[in-house]
Formats: sequence, C-alpha cells, structure tokens
Amino acid sequence: MKRILALLFILLLAAPALAQASYEEAVLLYEDKDYKGAREIAEAAAKKGDARAMAMLGLFYQKGLGVDADLNKAVDWYARAGEKNDVGAQYSLAEIYLDGALGEADADRGRYWLTKAAGHGKPEAEHRLGLLAAGETPPDWPEAADWFGKAAAQDYADSQYNLGVLYAEGKGVEQSKIKAGEWFAKAAMKGHRDAALDYGIMVFRGDGVKKDEKVGAEWLLVSAKRGNPVAQNRVARLYATGRIFGVDPVEAVKWHFLARQGGRSDAWLDDFIARLPPATQEEGRTRAQSFKPNS
Repeated sequence: MKRILALLFILLLAAPALAQASYEEAVLLYEDKDYKGAREIAEAAAKKGDARAMAMLGLFYQKGLGVDADLNKAVDWYARAGEKNDVGAQYSLAEIYLDGALGEADADRGRYWLTKAAGHGKPEAEHRLGLLAAGETPPDWPEAADWFGKAAAQDYADSQYNLGVLYAEGKGVEQSKIKAGEWFAKAAMKGHRDAALDYGIMVFRGDGVKKDEKVGAEWLLVSAKRGNPVAQNRVARLYATGRIFGVDPVEAVKWHFLARQGGRSDAWLDDFIARLPPATQEEGRTRAQSFKPNS
C-alpha cells in the first residue's frame, strides 16, 4: 500500500512536467515540419489550459499548417491564449485586426490587443503603437515618441531609427541633432540601412556629430550594400569623383545602375557614365546584376 501511495505521489508531482513535455514535443514536431502531429499534441495541451499551445493552434489555423486555413478559428485560439497573457498571441491578434485580414480593419480591437502586448514589454507592439500615433490626423508626435522610446530602449532598431528622425526634426521631442545621431548610430550598428545612410550623412558633414568624411563614407557604403538606393547614389558619386574611395569608374557604374533600379536617378552620373568606354560600362552593369544586398 505504501508503495502505491508513493507512486501516486510521484505521478502527481510529475504531472506539470508531463504537460510541459507535451508542448515541447509539439514544438519539436513543428520544427520537423510534422504539422499534423504537432497540432494533435497542441490540441491536447490546449484543452489542459496551456496558453502556448493555444497560440500554436492559432498559428496553424492562420497559416494552414496541418489543417485547412481558417482565420476565424485562428482568431478564436489567439484570443483564448491572449486572455491568458500570451504576448505573441496578443500581437498576432492585433496584426489581424489592424491589417483587415478578416475583411475590414478594426482599429479599436487592434489597438486593444497591441496595448496588452505592449504592456508586457513586446517591442514590436510598442513600435506599432508609435506608428499608429504618428499616422493619426493630426499626428500625435509626443505619443509616438513615447512608444518609439520604449521599444528603442529594448534595442528595437526600427524604433531607434524613428526616434532619431523625431529628434532630428523636433517632432514630439525637443530637437537635438546630437540625440538624433546617437539613435541613428545605434540602429545603424544593428544593420538598419536607412539609419546607416542618415548617420553616414551626419558624420560626413559633421552635422551634430564629429565630422569625419572617411567614416561617413564607410557608413554610406554599409547602407548601399544593404540596398538603400539613396546611399547607392551617393557611393556612385564618390567613386566617380574619386572622393574618399578613389576613382573607380566600374564601381561608379555599378552603384549608379543599382540606384536607378531603386528609383534614384542622377543626370550628372548618366552623363559621366555615357562618356566611359563601353567595356567599362558593361563591367559595371555585370557587377550590378550579380549584386545581392547584405542581410
């Protein structure tokens, strides 16, 4: 009898661990692309109240993984998980409502779930709330700056860049080129191509930061390599004129060709390249065609 009671006691202690293992097994099956198997385990875990499993079911129905896609069922599962404070589910719901995936956008419901997710510190939600504030008529710049600031403090690059723009333009915050440069630099260090462009221009000109044309040009090149057409145009001019990088007509052709593909025209560079030997022009275009932006 004592052995039976001891065994029951052990099983009771192990019950939470078994539920945890069930969800973890669903995750492993999901990673192996066994969506049907993962769904079956997630359904069992969801019935026991596991919010993570509920959120996973929402994803399955939203994307049609292991089941027929059904956005209404996805919303139902996300809502159940969201009410249990699953932050990912809250944010997914917000996106569905804000993007009008159910037919019409529902700004009120979208903002409700965004605010819940942001309340748990999700930077994507804080950033989206900042965008909503900036998109109001008229824009609520102080609120936008507040939300961008919260996400930026969590190293969210898009918010760091947007906050830099607000400081540069004095919208919602006191204008400060110094703070703008600081936020642009932080976002640029994380690979944000627009931040790399703006920071590069500031450093190149000495606008709010210490002037250093060489360092500024290098940041422009970073942005260009990440696919920013404005930066590609600036780099093309640097190679064409020989400023900082040295004269390199082939690279000038390459970057100008890429900038034009991105919608950035330049009559001066058109004329410069038209006077180059055909072989030089062809080599530059060949390099442009094989270009792949840095990730």
